[in-house]
Amino acid sequence: MSTEKPLTGRKVLLIALAAFGIVIGANLAMLFSATGTFPGLVVKNSYVASQQWQARTDAQKALGWQVEIGLENGRLSVTPRDADGALVQGLDMIATIGRPTQAKEDRSVELQLGADGYSAPIALAPGAWRVEIATRSGPAFRIGAALTVREAN
Repeated sequence: MSTEKPLTGRKVLLIALAAFGIVIGANLAMLFSATGTFPGLVVKNSYVASQQWQARTDAQKALGWQVEIGLENGRLSVTPRDADGALVQGLDMIATIGRPTQAKEDRSVELQLGADGYSAPIALAPGAWRVEIATRSGPAFRIGAALTVREAN
């Protein structure tokens, strides 16, 4: 004698609705998570931003600077060198640091000139970071880089 209950149309409908409910719920969770973090907006109006792009790029290339960006022992270092390899001094530089996919951890630090270049102390959690270095006065210069902070052992 079998005690199994038969598979009825009502049970199949409930199983199908539950399966679709789980899929739709997961999709909605991912949608809200994706749109609630980094919106993907880099500039407010890309057309306006592009109008002077080539002129700024050409002017920056004409400087002939080579820039090294590093992060070691909680210190961000930026070393701009001119075409002759000499350290470029007298710049007012700022670094904007944040995560590549969200804006909530973005912060800016002023870089101070030292013997080996410009630097600033900064504490960053492990993971991927993006940094953009820009001059606030003097020759206009802007450069970005990706940084990875490893967990301390």
